[in-house]
Amino acid sequence: MNRQNRKVICALDTVDLDEALRITRKLAPFVGAFKIGHGLTLPHGLQVVDRLRDAGADRIFLDLKFHDIPNSVALAVCEAARRGVWMLTLHISGGPAMITAAVEEALNCGDENRPLLMGVSVLTSLDQHTLNHDLGVPRTIEEHMVELSRLAIDLDMDGVVCSPHEIKAIRRAIGHQGIIVTPGIRLPNTNHHDQRRVGDANQALAEGADYLVIGRALIHSPDVEETLHQFGLICA
Repeated sequence: MNRQNRKVICALDTVDLDEALRITRKLAPFVGAFKIGHGLTLPHGLQVVDRLRDAGADRIFLDLKFHDIPNSVALAVCEAARRGVWMLTLHISGGPAMITAAVEEALNCGDENRPLLMGVSVLTSLDQHTLNHDLGVPRTIEEHMVELSRLAIDLDMDGVVCSPHEIKAIRRAIGHQGIIVTPGIRLPNTNHHDQRRVGDANQALAEGADYLVIGRALIHSPDVEETLHQFGLICA
């Protein structure tokens, strides 16, 4: 696996554990981590982490976007760490007390077992109209994400999640101390599905993303190396 591929996180967006295990075995030699969410954890529990690891997944990104009272989120972080989760998400809008509780719990796990805490500000499925008119946030998407990202890093979270559209502004705001994970990576002229703010892999890395989340394009690819080459992530 080359260095660029280590930056790729494959999204296992399925409820079928057998399918997830099959995909993991197929893609483990080509990607750096696998992202799981409610689709796998609700029907199968967090023991799915162990099953995926047995199938070849070295690193698991648990994307459950925790957002609750501080004690509840701290308990969730503790359980994720106990399962050996590499990275997890929580909503920055949960506020300083919630974030502080999560950070303290992660630190209590020790350096070897501590999961990386990634802040979510504005989902990639949301657009400007929804943010302003439906959610009542008067900022632009970029302004809102920059301010919440600053808050996350100031409170010692490890990094943030953002779409390709906000990478440059957020990297400028948080400097080099925070990790940026970017979903919404698409090949040219392909379906955006349920995401509004999408972009190109190499541009995202050039502007400051550390990891790229890619799902359907890899999962359904008959030739993974060729697909990664189309993304510009394998040199010819």
